[in-house]
Amino acid sequence: MDKKTIINTLEKIALYMELQGENPFKVSAFRKAAQVLELDARSLGEMDNILSLKGIGAATGAVIEDLINTGESTLLKELQHTVPSGLLPMLKIPGLGGKKIAKLYKELQIDSIDALKLACEAGKVKTLAGFAAKTEMKILAEIENLQSRPERTAVWQLEPIVEMIENRLAKMDSIEKYSVAGSYRRVKEASKDIDFIIATSSASEVREALLTELPVRKVIAAGDTKVSVTLEGENEIDVDFRLVELYQYASALNHFTGSKDHNIKMRQIAKDQGKKISEYGVEQEDGTMQHFTSEEDFYAHFDLPFIPPTVREDGSEFSKLEQLPLLVTLDDIKGDFHMHSTWSDGAHSIEEMVEASRVKGYTHIVITDHSDYLKVANGLSKERLLKQIEIVHELNNKYTDIEIFAGTEMDILPDGSLDFDDEILKQLDFVIASIHSSFSQPQEKIMERLYNAIKNPYVHMIAHPTGRIIEQRNGYNPDVPTLIEWAKDYGKILELNANPYRLDLQTEYLKLAQEKGVPLAINTDAHHINQLKYMDIGVRYAQKAWLHKDTIVNTWTLEKFNKMIKN
Repeated sequence: MDKKTIINTLEKIALYMELQGENPFKVSAFRKAAQVLELDARSLGEMDNILSLKGIGAATGAVIEDLINTGESTLLKELQHTVPSGLLPMLKIPGLGGKKIAKLYKELQIDSIDALKLACEAGKVKTLAGFAAKTEMKILAEIENLQSRPERTAVWQLEPIVEMIENRLAKMDSIEKYSVAGSYRRVKEASKDIDFIIATSSASEVREALLTELPVRKVIAAGDTKVSVTLEGENEIDVDFRLVELYQYASALNHFTGSKDHNIKMRQIAKDQGKKISEYGVEQEDGTMQHFTSEEDFYAHFDLPFIPPTVREDGSEFSKLEQLPLLVTLDDIKGDFHMHSTWSDGAHSIEEMVEASRVKGYTHIVITDHSDYLKVANGLSKERLLKQIEIVHELNNKYTDIEIFAGTEMDILPDGSLDFDDEILKQLDFVIASIHSSFSQPQEKIMERLYNAIKNPYVHMIAHPTGRIIEQRNGYNPDVPTLIEWAKDYGKILELNANPYRLDLQTEYLKLAQEKGVPLAINTDAHHINQLKYMDIGVRYAQKAWLHKDTIVNTWTLEKFNKMIKN
């Protein structure tokens, strides 16, 4: 158990209580307890008695004890079963918070977006206190906007679902091998559904296990070779499971990973060799079926190198095969240069982040807690930052196998100034500049803010340069090609933020940055040791842009990195 999980659980309980129309003081107590923990710089392991903190009452303390003892909250589970599942998606409608949704449910029995739309069209919503005719029209417009979006689910919404399915499949004895496939495996930013390939010699047992051990809301199909279901949850999603024999597994995985254009090109290559590809193997000229133990063997059968799923897209990958050995891989990564600790809004202490990084075999990392302006993230004042620098230096005396750099993720303020002055910045090893506010400013003002940061001699990197969240917000609309030119001119790093919420910069800009010779960093922006795993998706997203190892500063040796940041 860690502090961040406790904070998130308390906030979820507060939200569910609010949706249920619970007493506002009770809701406030859970939010206050979450805030108390957020503002405490210590990790859970560093606290002598978390229940003795001012702001932790009997009810919130009981939840914390439950989490520490069992790993889950009984109260949260009860609330999740009590609150209608259709209320949560209503939070996606701008202007509707927990209180308003609770009122709609209590007064008009509105329990879903569809029910809300019908009520607005019937003129019922404007009759409620706190809702006017203008509000009703705005809600209808927002629902229309929401429902007109492509029926796709963002990668960050799919990631926990895929992880949950993988955990369940790992426990099923009748499964010999499994893998996610489809567009998710190719690291598309959003997908309509999820595909899994399962190798088993007991298809009926696996079929029953899938239907009973997954949170299935609806069964679409349940045959001998394919099980299709809709899963319950905040983001309902269709999942297709293909059941094959082990000897068919590599071919099936390749086929159902796609893309369609990649498969068409492969079939043409096979045809030219007198062969025929199917999802179960490759039919030879003599009519026999060839099977493979791996995808590497599959491609080698056609005298091709292994083509990573990430670049299997429009067929143009076949004209770039000589670049495949140059692509960055997870094994190339030597460090992570954007992560947070309990000093700001992270879940773990600096030392815990260091230990988790050592497990990954990193030779160097940077601790980059938020700066003072970001109050909501418990940003560091100048005094706290100077104290943190001392602690980082002390930790470096403790470890001989990893170098810890003192850094900051400093806000670029709305007026274009930087949150710390140069006297503070020059005492840091590594300085990240980021925009977290005033996204609606004109592009000219946004670019002025970015230019002020990028020309500062103590700033090393611009993080998540567009501020986007995939399928949710576009960000603050910078002129990215100009930003790339500035980075080139001033010798600065641009970030590929590997958090699946962001994947920012996008592939088109990553390609341009590499063409211009701008160094790029793949960073997890981890607020929890579990989020260090995002390096994997970041690297695979970088492959989609055909980024070479040498372009990525995380692949550089400690000596090369140190020389660059000191220059």
